[in-house]
Amino acid sequence: LAQVTEEGVRFLSPHDGTPMLLTPEHSISLQNSIGSDIIMQLDDVIATTSPDHDRIKEAMYRSVRWLDRCIAAHQKPESQNLFCIIQGGLDLDLRRECCKEMVARDTPGIAIGGLSGGEAKAEYCKVVDTCTNLLPTHKPRYVMGVGYPADILVSIALGADMFDCVWPTRTARFGNAVTNSGTLNLKSAAYAYDFRPVDEDCRCTCCRPPSEGGLGITRAYIHHTSAKETVGAHLLSIHNVHYLLDLVRRAREAITQQHYPAFVRAYFARVYGGEKDKYPRWAVDALKGVGAAARSMQPANLLRSAKRNHEVHRRLLQGYRPRSLIISNTGA
Repeated sequence: LAQVTEEGVRFLSPHDGTPMLLTPEHSISLQNSIGSDIIMQLDDVIATTSPDHDRIKEAMYRSVRWLDRCIAAHQKPESQNLFCIIQGGLDLDLRRECCKEMVARDTPGIAIGGLSGGEAKAEYCKVVDTCTNLLPTHKPRYVMGVGYPADILVSIALGADMFDCVWPTRTARFGNAVTNSGTLNLKSAAYAYDFRPVDEDCRCTCCRPPSEGGLGITRAYIHHTSAKETVGAHLLSIHNVHYLLDLVRRAREAITQQHYPAFVRAYFARVYGGEKDKYPRWAVDALKGVGAAARSMQPANLLRSAKRNHEVHRRLLQGYRPRSLIISNTGA
């Protein structure tokens, strides 16, 4: 579908089949035109499950070279923040080398890319932990393509700040609601006559009652509309996006109040009904790596990674007030 060369990415237009070329320079030009607050470099992305190590290595070094071209082409550095993207697959040595090269370019923010492509969660955690330990503490760290609640909370403990994913809206199209108790499949017949809010703990527009300015959407309503109409998916999208934004807001508060371990402990206990044997092994091991076992979630040193990002959170919240935060991504 696409041919990647040093020049850029060649592909056929999805509209009329016209041959097209996306270069690092054109990518930045497009994002400058959009005017997004955060723009991303054009990078060369290879699936983490690829067995072609030479191609992964080539993509990593090409991404570094393309970053140099993106920096040179960037016309609005005073108003748009260019993020580099760290590549290297699951090879930790390549990731370390890429971190070194990218950090030397001194971009306003740093993304960790090429993950969530089918690799084991344990391998994902190793890459995130390796990279965040090599990145500046005063710049935001953005892990691309991550959206599951547990993944986000563990990644925060590993030192990440920002995330993006299509999952909350995609899963909404299948009738799934994200809640503090896990994911509910509202297409199930069990919810046909369930007139409770989608999530009784949620304060989004869908879940709040009309008396409090909300829509008062019930599980039964979603059940009956999601099968035949798009409105159910639209409403669940609103709820799911709100849930994840609120989850990260609560995580940030827990960090600033220095009780993030208790927050993570409470999350896992509720989702898994207090059955510690059901906690995902990868999450337990990752949290042990930062000084706290998920099975007991003792505070210990879990704040090590989270606290080092408190200053950047404070600066972003107090010193930067965009009317709307827009991230554009024209990556390969």
